[in-house]
Amino acid sequence: MTISKLRPVTRQSTEAIVTENLRDYILSGEVEPGGRLTEIALAEQLGVARSTLRMGLQRLAVEGIVVQIPYTGWQVASLSPQDVWEIWTLRGSLESLASRLAAARTEPEVRARLDSAIEGLLSACKSGDLRAMTDADFALHRAIVESSGHQRLASQYRVVEQQVRLFIATSNKHVAAGPDDIIAQHEPLIAALRAQDPEAAARAAWEHDETEGARLTRWLEQQTEAVD
Repeated sequence: MTISKLRPVTRQSTEAIVTENLRDYILSGEVEPGGRLTEIALAEQLGVARSTLRMGLQRLAVEGIVVQIPYTGWQVASLSPQDVWEIWTLRGSLESLASRLAAARTEPEVRARLDSAIEGLLSACKSGDLRAMTDADFALHRAIVESSGHQRLASQYRVVEQQVRLFIATSNKHVAAGPDDIIAQHEPLIAALRAQDPEAAARAAWEHDETEGARLTRWLEQQTEAVD
């Protein structure tokens, strides 16, 4: 009997659980970018001390999805056009390389991982559930990075992946015109991955990020104009 593929069971600290719950709550779209986060209400809802909650919020601040406003409190990070440009260009560079490498791989386990992520997105879009679609959207891009076989690339992606999730959540909620639009955004990339065409996959990944970055930027500019 071999047990080499079993992963050790890890016990999460209360802080880690709080951080994970807060992250999922924020990235679900329940709170708009720029929305206030009240320590007392969140601590009561989670059933933890405010000091524990604050440690979770500080971790999310490092990830770039919440900010602390002096003398005011916490809020979900707002995305400016500059933020969007920086995220999509960095994301596009990493995901384009990852897509090229992933499309070239032929190992059955890699192909199965990509197929599972693709089917996950298609299934979530059929359900029409926005949170499921957003989770599956990010999961596909994460699967591509993991399938690249490039550990340093994956390490760099982890630095910004929560900001990428915020980008995707905001775009899918406010910019995408429903499930069919989300599928259409990914069709060229999916086709290139399935065809195992590295160059087409790299190009499709970059164009996807560039197009969605432009769409989200236009939406943000419209919000600013409406306020002015």
